[in-house]
Amino acid sequence: MKSDERRSHRLNYLLKYYLTNPKENDLYLRAKQMGISDSTAKDYIRTVIIQAQKIYSQ
Repeated sequence: MKSDERRSHRLNYLLKYYLTNPKENDLYLRAKQMGISDSTAKDYIRTVIIQAQKIYSQ
């Protein structure tokens, strides 16, 4: 699996998780459980929250 595919799968998973449990700390812990580094986890969290806001605003 290419790195961009892996990133996409991880982001989709984290987005689904965040939509059912909108707690930023829990999202961070879930990302860390997936083996994602701290800086990457923070980037993913920012991306997921932005996507969730777009979904909520529709």
